[in-house]
Amino acid sequence: MLAKNKTENRGKGRNFIYPKKPSGTLYTYRKWVSYALLLFLFSCPFLKLNGEQWVLLNFIERKFVFFGLIFTPQDFYLFALAMLIFIIFIVCFTVVLGRLWCGWACPQTIFMEMVFRRIEYWIEGDASKQKKLDAGPWNTEKIWKKGSKHFIFLVISFAIANTFLAYMIGSDALLNIITEPVTSHVSGFISIWLFTFIFYGVFAYVREVVCTVICPYGRLQGVLLDNQSLVVAYDFTRGEPRGHLQRNLTSQKTGDCIDCALCVQVCPTGIDIREGTQPECVNCTACIDVCNEVMLKTGKPKNLIGFFNQDFIAARKPYKIGLKSYGYAAVLLLVLMVFSSLIYKRENVQTTVLRASGTLYQSRGTDKTSNLYNAELVNKTNKTIKFTFRSQDGNDEIDFIQKAAALPKEGTVHLTFFLIRKNNAIKKYKTEAVFEVIADGQVLSTATTSFFAQAEGD
Repeated sequence: MLAKNKTENRGKGRNFIYPKKPSGTLYTYRKWVSYALLLFLFSCPFLKLNGEQWVLLNFIERKFVFFGLIFTPQDFYLFALAMLIFIIFIVCFTVVLGRLWCGWACPQTIFMEMVFRRIEYWIEGDASKQKKLDAGPWNTEKIWKKGSKHFIFLVISFAIANTFLAYMIGSDALLNIITEPVTSHVSGFISIWLFTFIFYGVFAYVREVVCTVICPYGRLQGVLLDNQSLVVAYDFTRGEPRGHLQRNLTSQKTGDCIDCALCVQVCPTGIDIREGTQPECVNCTACIDVCNEVMLKTGKPKNLIGFFNQDFIAARKPYKIGLKSYGYAAVLLLVLMVFSSLIYKRENVQTTVLRASGTLYQSRGTDKTSNLYNAELVNKTNKTIKFTFRSQDGNDEIDFIQKAAALPKEGTVHLTFFLIRKNNAIKKYKTEAVFEVIADGQVLSTATTSFFAQAEGD
């Protein structure tokens, strides 16, 4: 295979790929998309909205924040629904556009191709110079280039590790680890360096193996793709049979592919796109750019390699979105509507009221009956809330055993109380009791439970 010609051993059992430096229109678009996504990635933990960082995924304290909205363990159903939406979106996206996510938006590809690989080109040169440098002896030039490259790799990995921890523990906690003595944050200090070396190992050594072997998404392509999916593909009906450019050649008819192998040399995963759709292809479009340059130089139409579906390549059928894609899109829209509705109805204070287990109703004199309840109030905001807890029925009375007047930010309070009702208002054994949490004259939350009593006349 041609792909084997572009790999060299940098160590035992590991064939490293030396992709040629890409260029072209699509590569320029990818750069700008990557820079925008990198800016977003590094900004989210340090920009704040409503007093909270844009995105926080604190699994240790079970706190999650997305653009000002705080989610607690009580919102786990929303988290599960969000994961379902993400999975359906990935499936729908892949069915229509193949593995485009991998080449244009995946953090692994963006960091590898748009950060670390570009630094490697800058310091060591293009693929041929990198091969020569690795094969050469350890002289001053090689030590300087390798040392400076890996030092920069470590610095960038350190920045990524800090950003990663900012997502996990919060930017404020990260700032404390950085500014306070190491002895006060030993675990945090170890975590930073542990993730630094993990990221360094991934981008300095593991590299494209993450995409071709470790990541399961590429293996799912064979299940998700169909003949109508748009993928980066070689138009073999136009390109075959291949033939090198030769002057004064009139007897042999060849296709548009001149077998220059540049599409192989520029591929970051080391495949030959002319052999068909392969799991290793991340749809980075580098092969499209380099092939278009060759087509322009040889006076042939562009897009010998391009975004095609198999129906177009095999039978020249025009592109159309298949019924399967519409089905996935309909399911995705339905789940999004349910999710949006739940987010809209979500309360900043969640109230749960339960009758005390093992208790019956209690007679209060000759005209009143009481039930004992336990209540839990969860504050899903980052502000302390002064509240009043009351029954929705103004004729009811509440006698608190355990009472609280303020709900701490992101905190919980427990109440224990008797709900007292007049006997003449009780018409049956089991009735409904509705409680309200009031703050600043507004009802923040309601909770409904049951009230048991002997009805008059029974």
